[in-house]
Amino acid sequence: MKAAGLLSWFGNRSGVNPFNTRASSLASGRLGGPVSAPGELDQVLFWSAASLLIFGLVMVYSSSIAFAEGSRISGHQASFFLWRHIVFLCIGLVCGAVAFQIPVRTWQQLSPWLAAVGLLGLIAVLIPHVGREVNGARRWISMGFANIQPSELMKLFVVLYAADYTARKLPDMKSFKRAFLPMATMILVIGALLLREPDFGAFVVICCIAFGILFLGGLNARIFGLLVVVALIGFILLIWLSPYRRERLFGFSDPWKDALGSGYQLSHALIAFGRGEWLGVGLGASVEKLFYLPEAHTDFLLAVIAEELGFAGVLVVITLFAVVVHRAFAIARRAHQLERHFAGLVAQGVGLWLGVQSLINMGVNMGILPTKGLTLPLMSFGGSGILANCVALAILLRIDWEGRQVKRGGVL
Repeated sequence: MKAAGLLSWFGNRSGVNPFNTRASSLASGRLGGPVSAPGELDQVLFWSAASLLIFGLVMVYSSSIAFAEGSRISGHQASFFLWRHIVFLCIGLVCGAVAFQIPVRTWQQLSPWLAAVGLLGLIAVLIPHVGREVNGARRWISMGFANIQPSELMKLFVVLYAADYTARKLPDMKSFKRAFLPMATMILVIGALLLREPDFGAFVVICCIAFGILFLGGLNARIFGLLVVVALIGFILLIWLSPYRRERLFGFSDPWKDALGSGYQLSHALIAFGRGEWLGVGLGASVEKLFYLPEAHTDFLLAVIAEELGFAGVLVVITLFAVVVHRAFAIARRAHQLERHFAGLVAQGVGLWLGVQSLINMGVNMGILPTKGLTLPLMSFGGSGILANCVALAILLRIDWEGRQVKRGGVL
């Protein structure tokens, strides 16, 4: 059975082929106005997201200089990660510009195919000599010049697939069998693949996206409450039955008990926050990034921000993320008012994704949550994450733009 056919079972689609002439005509965009008109974009969302991308670029450079100079991988070049991050940003922005030109209806038709591609990527990364192993985890596929992380792309594909699924199942949202069970099965398949890598953090984020969209789409409250209880029990069992996850949990509860072992990352992150105080020690003056804090330019970028720019810098980051998430839900509300439910659910899914992942990353950096391998969206170093984030924001801006066209009397 083909992968797309397998996805059709989960979604019970009506046989729409995204490559037919109708999809082609939709892709040409007959929407009564220039797609690139900047005045018709959500300016608050656009500039908030742009600020996070630029801020992230500066802080990735600041946090990676020492590591780049001391690493043979980078050829001991201080600006190695800066230039790679610039390349990732350029690719992400170009892909985002292309994604913005594609009508939302076409994204809906493509959603099961994209989910199938994501599943194939999660399978491929587990195949020897295809997936690349780093620090005991097999999460990347080497493309020579860069590594692709399928789990990052899968977050975007799950947003689109779950939104399409929920939009088509709106009349059945009170049914456990017809509304919940197929999506739960799909997420369990994705989860089984992610846990083999292992990538527990991505699994948590994808669960929050998929079931959050179902809940916002009208899933029965009792079913959702049961899901929350079962999910909590499942996550506790996954942590308890895994020695390294259990070690991380104990290290999180008291990082100073084993500051050179299980609590090493968190203890140094907390030291960075403590040194930063209100206004920080100054841009570029972090001590913790000097080979003390692991993954300073990826998972623990916020700790470097806290040390160099203090509480003020962290507050700016939190505020910008809050604005982006708020605008995503505002765009979603407008789309639902126009009865464009798939578009509204995608906007909510993007808001959930960025909100949940940024909260988890911030919680880990501040010692509120156990250590997990999740980057700070839009800011941390990483090509797949930046690409997926840029495309997601472009789709969000497209949803807002199409909504404005409908209100003006345009034809979709």
